[in-house]
Amino acid sequence: MEDRPYVLLSCGMSIDGYVDSADDQRLLLSNDADFDRVDEVRAGSDAIMVGAGTVRQDNPRLLVRDEARRRARVARGQRPDPVKVTVTGSCDLDPQARFFTLGEAEKLVYCAGRSVASARSKLGGLATVIDAGDPVDLVRVTADLARRGIRRLMVEGGGTVHTQFLTAGLADELQLVIAPFFVGDSKAPRFVGDGEFPWGPQRRADLIEVRQIGDVVLLRYALSGRCTIREGN
Repeated sequence: MEDRPYVLLSCGMSIDGYVDSADDQRLLLSNDADFDRVDEVRAGSDAIMVGAGTVRQDNPRLLVRDEARRRARVARGQRPDPVKVTVTGSCDLDPQARFFTLGEAEKLVYCAGRSVASARSKLGGLATVIDAGDPVDLVRVTADLARRGIRRLMVEGGGTVHTQFLTAGLADELQLVIAPFFVGDSKAPRFVGDGEFPWGPQRRADLIEVRQIGDVVLLRYALSGRCTIREGN
């Protein structure tokens, strides 16, 4: 087994690179057909990761929606939904968030060492809390996921987590959906933050697929030699 799972980053953004608006109303960056594509990618994953900020702000379900895909997972000996994973420094998480309360999948919380005791007290039997170093070390996190049998990890954000995976060189594939509008507000969150990325003008990422899905466009980039070109990867 590899020392880390295959890591697929999934994100939608506006033409000008924003992943949300600056106000409290969630910005929809996709359409029904692409939501279904994302559901298919989820169904093919062993685990889905989001950052603690995404859990707080978006309150995601992180479940496979299509019943046929859920049945297919069960037929393969899996639970209907992938394992849910989040990473946090402070464990400022609401035990009533849908991350914890919805679905029968295992929930894993990778927490900075200084917050592990309080996290275990707060989350009780809702999730398994794992010491991820201080600060949180994604190499340590992905190695632990591999030891737990996670072969394929889908990372759905937010920007801090995506930035950390990319700058650490831990991503194998990027699936980036471009919505046909601008946000135009520097206070809104962007796809990634500042950092030293392995891909720059002297080392371009390998674009392996461009697909129009209604009014959005999917761009797939291979970020390592582990990425294959097959659709739905």
